[in-house]
Amino acid sequence: MERHSSNWLGSYYRVIGTTLVIDLGHARPVLSSAPHRGGFVRIRYILNHQVELLPEGSQSKNWCDPGRYLTRVAASLGIHHRCVGFMTAVPMTRLVMLREEDKRCGLWVECFCTVGVTNAVKAGEPPVEPQFRRPLGTINIILVTNARLVASAMVGAVQVATESKAAVLLERVVRSSVSGELATGTGTDAVAVACGLRGEGPVLRYSGTHTEIGAMIGRVVRQGVQLGLDRTDRRSNGYRSGTRG
Repeated sequence: MERHSSNWLGSYYRVIGTTLVIDLGHARPVLSSAPHRGGFVRIRYILNHQVELLPEGSQSKNWCDPGRYLTRVAASLGIHHRCVGFMTAVPMTRLVMLREEDKRCGLWVECFCTVGVTNAVKAGEPPVEPQFRRPLGTINIILVTNARLVASAMVGAVQVATESKAAVLLERVVRSSVSGELATGTGTDAVAVACGLRGEGPVLRYSGTHTEIGAMIGRVVRQGVQLGLDRTDRRSNGYRSGTRG
């Protein structure tokens, strides 16, 4: 499956088998918590790769050494450049891709996400030993914008995306797999923000919820997580939820 995107001239995203490949066209600033090349980097490709769903409490060498494994995955796809890599047990058939654009200021934001919540937790709960963990469910969120974000604004974008994700989980009454309390995420969530180069979009120093780009990020992440939960609920055994009170 291949779909073209207008995020940069000549670039596109595609799903090859079990891997989402986002081609940014050129090496661009990316901030992420991805298991492969996380942190601040300049790269051209971002991958979100589906791995096998393991029985409860089991471990795969792919999860234990994601860097080496994802390097092999990239090479198998003909990508020999450095890339940021995510892993998930969510099938790429449940991928959600959204775009919001503000033509008044020449600004746009795209969101790619895969949503699984069988591994849901509430921030602050004690960590669970590997042998007692439920099969992995992960929320991976990848944001791409033409804005030239300064470093602090990239961090702010991650903050807004995380707040938006948590708000949806609370509204949908997704329960922690550990305590049964309302969850704020999963134990393996990851996020990335890729931004434009100078001259490709507005230079932004701020990205919080009082800014236009912050509002755009909040909306696309909110809709993306909602749609991802809908697809999880329809196509699998669902997620642990309940009524408030």
